[in-house]
Amino acid sequence: MKKGQVYEGIVERVDFPNKGICRVGEDTVVVKNSLPGQKVKVGINKVRKGKAEGRLLEVLEQSPLETGAPCSHFGLCGGCTYLSLPYEEQLAIKAGQVKRLLDSVLAGQEQPYIWEGIKGSPKEYEYRNKMEFSFGDEYKDGPLSLGMHKRGGFYDVVTVDTCKIVDADYRLILQTVKDYFLEKEVAFFHRLSHQGYLRHLLVRKASKTGEILVALVTTSQNPWKEAQQGTEESLIAGFRNVLLELEQSGKLQGRFAGILHILNDSIADVVKSDRTDILYGQDFFYEELLGLRFKISTFSFFQTNSYSAEVLYETAREYVGALGKREKTVFDLYSGTGTIAQLMAPVSKKVIGVEIVEEAVEAAWKNAKLNGLDNCVFIAGDVLKVLDEIAEKPDMIILDPPRDGIHPKALPKIISYGVERIVYISCKPTSLVRDLEVFLDSGYQVEKAVAVDQFPWTANCEVVCLLQRRY
Repeated sequence: MKKGQVYEGIVERVDFPNKGICRVGEDTVVVKNSLPGQKVKVGINKVRKGKAEGRLLEVLEQSPLETGAPCSHFGLCGGCTYLSLPYEEQLAIKAGQVKRLLDSVLAGQEQPYIWEGIKGSPKEYEYRNKMEFSFGDEYKDGPLSLGMHKRGGFYDVVTVDTCKIVDADYRLILQTVKDYFLEKEVAFFHRLSHQGYLRHLLVRKASKTGEILVALVTTSQNPWKEAQQGTEESLIAGFRNVLLELEQSGKLQGRFAGILHILNDSIADVVKSDRTDILYGQDFFYEELLGLRFKISTFSFFQTNSYSAEVLYETAREYVGALGKREKTVFDLYSGTGTIAQLMAPVSKKVIGVEIVEEAVEAAWKNAKLNGLDNCVFIAGDVLKVLDEIAEKPDMIILDPPRDGIHPKALPKIISYGVERIVYISCKPTSLVRDLEVFLDSGYQVEKAVAVDQFPWTANCEVVCLLQRRY
């Protein structure tokens, strides 16, 4: 194979994350956004040490597994990968991906681990409780759009008004906000020139309580063209009013807990706040999981699929097993808003949660108080540094790190406690297997593992592992 050449081949399988393994004669090439069984045309981007990578130019023949996508944006929007497959086929693909990754590092274990397959999401569609929509245009100098970035693109934005992974309230809010600013002829923030006003629309909705939090993210630049009349205050007030009118129309299934205006003048294309103004209600809402109630603020981390989160946390609780008569101290590292810590609190002597995001730690304290739990302690800081400052020793450790996994320097500190069991929850299987190699070399083995589909139709899933100390 040579760089720049075009080949045809059959996709044999898809490895995590979204890496189609395409057979071209005796060779293979990695091509993203392809599905098992598809015949594809591939342009070679890179050939290095006998490994080739290419880009998908065309799907010449559909996979026998495909049954058609229920969303008009599929293939154009970069959100979903497996939407044209039956859900059972998607689960089988993800289970195979995780199993291959685990086997690559666990094949040498003295005692084989138990693979428990994959647990599907209780809801396949309309499951997300958070979306960050971007303002832009679908093509250069086109009309205002609001939605998701085009697949493989950074500048073009698709208005995803028929998106199937969010419910009807998201679609109504998206369309209402887009139409309002389109009528007002307000410019979006251009990522090259760094000029413009509209940046993002953050929508969060509690799946159980129905409370909705909406945040408009803009720059502090003047939103108006020279020929236009008006003030930013009137523009923002109008934004608030069209949403309240939407709620009053009875079309929404949920209700607004808060409507916010966030100013963000950073160059990076991320949702962050330089200043937040509350236009209506409050800057938080409530969600419920497994009988517990959680207060969630604008930027608080919370699992994006509340339905599957209950499956995930029930699985983690099952892997933890019996802790005895509340005699154990549990460390919940990378604790977020304290969900796992609070689930463990009723059967533990004490639970200590460590989380680097201060806002999440504040929320965790409030949530524990809200749920009447007095044996939870939450510490704000980097796990790498905080472990040196905690006097208590854990009897059990639960790990739920960010996508990049555990900091390499934090791993020896965690292992040095020598606890009998560790439950590792991972949102990126490749980071998990990298960390598992260190645990295996340090006297632990994986007793059992299971995948949990938190993100139907996308290329991602979670994995829960139970590690047991051998010596």
